[in-house]
Amino acid sequence: MTTTMHATATKQAGMTSLRKTALVAGVFYLITFISIPTLALYGPVKNHRDWILGSSAHTGVLVGGFLEVIVALAGIGTAVTLYPVVKRQNEGAALGFVAARILEAAMIFTGVLSLLSLVTLRHDLGGAAGANAAALVTTGASHVAVYNWTMLLGQTLMPCVNALLLGSLMYRSRLVPRIIPIVGLIGAPLLLTAVIATLFGGGIGHVSAFAAIATLPVATWEFSLGVWLVVKGFNPSPITADMAAADTAPVYHDVTA
Repeated sequence: MTTTMHATATKQAGMTSLRKTALVAGVFYLITFISIPTLALYGPVKNHRDWILGSSAHTGVLVGGFLEVIVALAGIGTAVTLYPVVKRQNEGAALGFVAARILEAAMIFTGVLSLLSLVTLRHDLGGAAGANAAALVTTGASHVAVYNWTMLLGQTLMPCVNALLLGSLMYRSRLVPRIIPIVGLIGAPLLLTAVIATLFGGGIGHVSAFAAIATLPVATWEFSLGVWLVVKGFNPSPITADMAAADTAPVYHDVTA
């Protein structure tokens, strides 16, 4: 009987696997920015209380809803893709990041459904004879209010949680330059302040100057993280070394002559 050693992968292949993980995660992060046009696309339905009674095109709402669905799914993708890597730093925080992304996606879907429901009501009842205009306007306002609150809690509050969880993991693991997670860790409390002020009636609107400024650091953290992962991948660290070693561990097979 002879024993033949077969290596399952080389070190280069192991690093390629990590590079692919970083690339996919980075692409998912960049995709989450495609919903920016919804600020304009949702303008008519959010700014005109009688939009539900009108007859103009509602394509903007449909396109905006589609973009936000993509964002929700891409957000989950960032967490699922990064989880096998960052769990090696702290599994509890990594799992919390996955859970936070799923919750964020659920709230995004809720907001999208509230606006898509308005499209249906507008199509079926908006121009119908005998329709109660006042009731439809009230219904429209309530749906927009649901969207605004899911926007606040889902796409404003949850990014704070995500920045604190993933930012701390990236900072401690050194998988990316520390300046990137530092921006997120600084921006999260600032954005959280804007959320709390809005939640408790501090007079800060969803599009106020303070809210916009408070959003920038967290947005910068997520965008720069996505760009770094796409362009550079993970920095060499104990985590990447351990994963590469595990990928290149040889496997022995017994071969009977």
